Amino acid sequence: MTENPKDKAKLVDEIIEVIAAEGMIDRSKVTPDATIESLDLKSVDIVMILTALEEKFNVYIPMDGSLQEARDVKTLIDAIADHIVKEREKN
Repeated sequence: MTENPKDKAKLVDEIIEVIAAEGMIDRSKVTPDATIESLDLKSVDIVMILTALEEKFNVYIPMDGSLQEARDVKTLIDAIADHIVKEREKN
């Protein structure tokens, strides 16, 4: 199953919404080139974001590998989106 680009864009947008809401960050600041540090996201914030995403998409997202290495929003979103897509394909 190949993800439709529109579906991927919608997924990315939904992830950004959760990051903004859970991280209590202005939505306009959550840009692909923003760093985790520039958004002042701490590890506890990331855990809260992942928990909210797990609930929203009904998937388990482990805090390892590419997620742990993410230093900017684009890398974080790509890692989360890829994981959600893979989990959806299993079902």
